[in-house]
Amino acid sequence: MTEISSRTPLAEFLRSRRERLSPEDVGLVAYGRRRTTGLRREEVAQLAHIGTSWYTSLEQGRDVNPSEEVLNNIALALRLTETERHHLHLLARPLQPEQQAEQELTPGLERMIQILEPNPAFIIGRYWDLLHGNKASELVFQLPPTDKPHYSRTNWMRHLLTLGSLESNSKDWEARVKILIAQFRADYARYPNDPRFKELIEEFMQTSPLFKDTWPLNDVQAITDHHKRKYDPLIGEMEFEHVTLQPTTNPDMRIMMFIASPDTADRLQQLISNRLHHSGLEPMR
Repeated sequence: MTEISSRTPLAEFLRSRRERLSPEDVGLVAYGRRRTTGLRREEVAQLAHIGTSWYTSLEQGRDVNPSEEVLNNIALALRLTETERHHLHLLARPLQPEQQAEQELTPGLERMIQILEPNPAFIIGRYWDLLHGNKASELVFQLPPTDKPHYSRTNWMRHLLTLGSLESNSKDWEARVKILIAQFRADYARYPNDPRFKELIEEFMQTSPLFKDTWPLNDVQAITDHHKRKYDPLIGEMEFEHVTLQPTTNPDMRIMMFIASPDTADRLQQLISNRLHHSGLEPMR
């Protein structure tokens, strides 16, 4: 595995944002022939009111410690979105190892996920490992049961990339996964030196052409609530409102809820009841 310097993610992000801008985008006049697209380093430094050599040190991954004011000036110079500005701050000041403790699920959270039936719901951890899910999420997203003994945690990103070949006829599958990769990168920025994150990224780069093409773009996106449609040949057309929550005691954990439309909920409830009946179990009340 290629060793990633602690400053490499910050350097790569700055370069990618600089190279997507032209002088005209930031109100500068372009002089002379340009061998490459994008702004020059000295132009970013000028716009951010910092020295060119100092900004160059950041792009070269050297061990420098920019202040919050400098980072905000660079964000303005590069025309970063609010999500990208937050990402820049995280890359410049990643969390330290002692801040990385990942908490276990509480019985209350597990119970809440079950009560949400027939609305698909599951919880993912820091690395997007599936920690707990309900029967509806198993049906809709083809997830393995998390309540079985010796359950080996499924990684949500790996699962989505693996299902790509099964959803190749879905017109918007690639666009949706690109958004999820951008969200995964935003989470990675909290712990860019974490060995597990590095292992996952290396794995996905080797196993997924889509991830390999998308990851170097350095795009980031916040997870937001949205309307979602999904089709399954056994279930039919489904409609959800996707809502994401974070426990206040653990910002690395996310509760993913897909609130079904009445028609979708009725069909999922019937399928869940049929499965439980055939397995000899009674639905949870």
